[in-house]
Amino acid sequence: MNQFYYDAVTKMEQLGVDDEYIQGWQCGFLQNPKREEQRLTEAYESGYGDGEEKTTDNFEKWVKN
Repeated sequence: MNQFYYDAVTKMEQLGVDDEYIQGWQCGFLQNPKREEQRLTEAYESGYGDGEEKTTDNFEKWVKN
């Protein structure tokens, strides 16, 4: 298991980041194909892009209040 991946997902879950963002981030990080078009959300696509870039700089925008 990649420690960066594990730490990032754990931190996002602890902070209450939107599940759609987390799922997108995971798929992007692991280079999985995107969901089918009708299931895409803004949070998922943002997470996917950040996951592809392997960045954790933007997930705090998706913390649920």
